[in-house]
Amino acid sequence: MSTNNIRDQMLAKTANLRSTAERTPDASRRANRTETAPGMAGALAAAQLRVQELESTGTTSQLPVTEIVPNPWQPRRVFNEVKLAELAESIREVGLMQPIVVRRVDSAYQIVAGERRWRAHKILGAEHIKTVVIDCSDQDMIVLALVENMDRDDLTDYEVAISLRRSESEFPSRKRLAEAVGLSRTGLYQYLAFENLPDFMKKDLDLQPSLLGCNAAEEVVSALKKHGNEAESAARELWPDVVKGELPQGKLAPAITAMVTRRTSGTTARERHIEKFFAGKDQAGSITKDVNSFTVKIKAAALTEAQEARIRQLISELYKGEPR
Repeated sequence: MSTNNIRDQMLAKTANLRSTAERTPDASRRANRTETAPGMAGALAAAQLRVQELESTGTTSQLPVTEIVPNPWQPRRVFNEVKLAELAESIREVGLMQPIVVRRVDSAYQIVAGERRWRAHKILGAEHIKTVVIDCSDQDMIVLALVENMDRDDLTDYEVAISLRRSESEFPSRKRLAEAVGLSRTGLYQYLAFENLPDFMKKDLDLQPSLLGCNAAEEVVSALKKHGNEAESAARELWPDVVKGELPQGKLAPAITAMVTRRTSGTTARERHIEKFFAGKDQAGSITKDVNSFTVKIKAAALTEAQEARIRQLISELYKGEPR
């Protein structure tokens, strides 16, 4: 392989990236993506420079397919089987045009770039695959895997979030992690919101990662924190509609809040009892009792000083010496 292949590929990716201000992500999943200057373009450019350094010492080789394993920080959890089959057929017809990039770890080789090509070889039942072997640190692996994939429309926010969470321990701080992949700190925390979703949601997201984008996930987490157990109960009831495609993900959080509010209001109305009392023809006041309180309200005009004194004396006698 020419030593310029990887570098040319990364340069091409960088050249095709728009600035952060020009990006118009899919509203259902990428709305308000929070890359900041230098953003994704800058992060990818920095990754390209690092690849240029790494490839200068790389060596080409034919390696057994069975000795190669995926990048442990690969964000992609779902691979399009139809496109993989098409790639495999292309490789069958014309061969592998661009070797994959790997690094040696113990007795195996980890993929740095080119997992789809490796998977296509497995489909074909190929025994060997063209590779370039390089020396690469864990941080390089993380950044290259994330940055290369994050600009692709078919990579979901949940996949990015899982990869970011797995990558945290390799960076001194979340700030450094965000900078490395071209995200603002706010953007990073939006992705990390997935971690605070209920387990029943994450279980389905593992199988269908496109069910929630990071904005929707952050809004759901906010609703759950605000309304507590009632919100989780509502979420559990509404979530199947999201999975079936009957409830748009962006409407899940408002639906949770609305259900909690409706149920709370209904309970309060059923459990509240109001008793009105009169002085002559006019209403003098009322007594209201609900699950939280017992309230006596008397109009000031309907209360003499002597009556007020008697009420205060009665309350004092009722609660005199009562434990607080």
